[in-house]
Amino acid sequence: MSNMIKTALAGAVLAGGLAMPAFAGGLAEPVVEAPIAPVPVIVGTDWTGFYVGGDLTYGDVGTSGPDGDGFMYGLRAGYDYDFGNWVLGGRLDYDWSDIDLAQRAGSLDSVWRVGARAGADLGRTLIYGIGGYAEADASLNGVGYSDDGWFVGAGADYLITDRWTVGAEILYHEFSNFAATGVDIDATTASLTAGFRF
Repeated sequence: MSNMIKTALAGAVLAGGLAMPAFAGGLAEPVVEAPIAPVPVIVGTDWTGFYVGGDLTYGDVGTSGPDGDGFMYGLRAGYDYDFGNWVLGGRLDYDWSDIDLAQRAGSLDSVWRVGARAGADLGRTLIYGIGGYAEADASLNGVGYSDDGWFVGAGADYLITDRWTVGAEILYHEFSNFAATGVDIDATTASLTAGFRF
């Protein structure tokens, strides 16, 4: 074999040897990288649509003097539109009541409301504020009266399934000079709610 070929082979072996990393204990083990776990994707809940439901409510009613308290129950219906992080909607509800106003010889008989609500979409939870128009029917000294006022409050709904919700809500109502009787009526209500979304 010619010196030129020997020199070329020696150079190739030497170059290959220099290119290989040197490790104590022999040839290097191949490096295998662990697979990267996928980042969990949080799928948002879409609150858009119609809903109906009911409530069981405790009400504390005050007049220009004495107070009354007791339970109420009612129905509600509404529509929400989900903008992504925020939800805007409207609601109509009606509550039956028989809260005695003993010192006024009367009672709060019913309340209905129509209002707008806006809240934060937190996935399966919707936290919202609500307010609007309210009308109350009451009996004072044996005479039936009806008058309008306003309400404002806050609440939360939680989706226990894709359709069914449970929630809680606190509302404050005010009726000034109720039916021109000179009696101011205010009411604070705390409700537990259940609903079905379409």
